Amino acid sequence: MVEFIEQNDEDYVNETMETLEFLIDAPGIKDEELDVIGELLSNFSGAVEVHREIAAGKPKKEALNEFMKRVVGSID
Repeated sequence: MVEFIEQNDEDYVNETMETLEFLIDAPGIKDEELDVIGELLSNFSGAVEVHREIAAGKPKKEALNEFMKRVVGSID
């Protein structure tokens, strides 16, 4: 997703996230579907965060590694 943002625009991902957040409250959404939506939102949010760090001057590899360390740390 970071590459998508680099090639296109962060706004696409933000608008997608808004759409997914809207879907969370839709009637008839099953728990499994909520899990998938939550995973997508998490991935998109992380990509936006990493992209912003890169835009601020942090090397891409470092930004990605730091993000992954935070993700793994939050799982433990």
